[in-house]
Amino acid sequence: MKIIIPMAGLGKRMRPHTLTVPKPLIPIAGKPIVQRLVEDIAKVCGEPVEEVNFIIHSSFGKDVEKKLVTVAESVGAKGLISYQDNPLGTAHAILCASESLSGNLVVAFADTLFKASFKLAKGHPNTIWVQKVDDPKPFGVVKLDSQNRITDFVEKPETFVSDLAIIGIYYFQDGENLKKELQYLVDNDIKDKGEYQLTNALENMKNKGIAFVPGQVEEWLDCGNKNSTVETNQRYLTYLPESELISKDATIENSVIIPPVYIGGGAVIRNSVVGPFVSIGKNSQVDRTVISCSIVQESAKIKEAAIDNSMVGNHAEVKGQAKDLSLGDYNVIHI
Repeated sequence: MKIIIPMAGLGKRMRPHTLTVPKPLIPIAGKPIVQRLVEDIAKVCGEPVEEVNFIIHSSFGKDVEKKLVTVAESVGAKGLISYQDNPLGTAHAILCASESLSGNLVVAFADTLFKASFKLAKGHPNTIWVQKVDDPKPFGVVKLDSQNRITDFVEKPETFVSDLAIIGIYYFQDGENLKKELQYLVDNDIKDKGEYQLTNALENMKNKGIAFVPGQVEEWLDCGNKNSTVETNQRYLTYLPESELISKDATIENSVIIPPVYIGGGAVIRNSVVGPFVSIGKNSQVDRTVISCSIVQESAKIKEAAIDNSMVGNHAEVKGQAKDLSLGDYNVIHI
């Protein structure tokens, strides 16, 4: 089994948090989004994961590449790095990892997490995971026939055709078939809404007799912007066992912890109320503060504050009342 993770976007909707790190490296309950994603996919694979190919922008740098290789190694796989420097669409992004487009594989875009109990055993059909949504216009969607087979793929429909949105996770029995159709789009400059779209390749595969079925997840978790990422952190904290939540190396003095809360190693919590649904990164300090429903990254300092629905970056400092924050790395705010 192979995993391909397209993640070359610059994460503009997540600024200022993506000014210093790519969006998929922002932590959810103490681990980067992309690491959570790879681990969750590995859990549902019915066979070992041989390699993980991360498609990134070359500007991300060697430190990011090393971290991604380590993520792959954490699930026993080889880590590969491919580059997409021009945002030419989902089909083009996946084709950038052409060396991995063979055999059975999972493609998963790195701004989504999921909770599921299915297993990808041998013989599993080609599968597109979908979720019913109220407004399908921002998504690729699928139409089904009476036998629950996918009959049509439509990219960001302007008029209603289906409310089954493609969530960004795909399983292919044979990556070579996918590679041929992606290459066909690029070679013939076939675009939809100005980009090479994966849905067009899937439509071509379906028209050649390759069947696809819809897959269902128990929960689809979006990490597209600050508010959705904070909400995903809340949900993810409820999944984790208590043994993974509070580090033995954290210091907690004269404080109330309202679970679920993640507290990383070296963090110091004094005279504070923390929780529920809070993640505190490694070596951060929280003093005389009330904080709920928030993500605090590593080595941050929060003092004499009241914070809710917030993201606080690495090495940032907050002092004073600030109810709803989106504070990037190394920023300082005193109120």
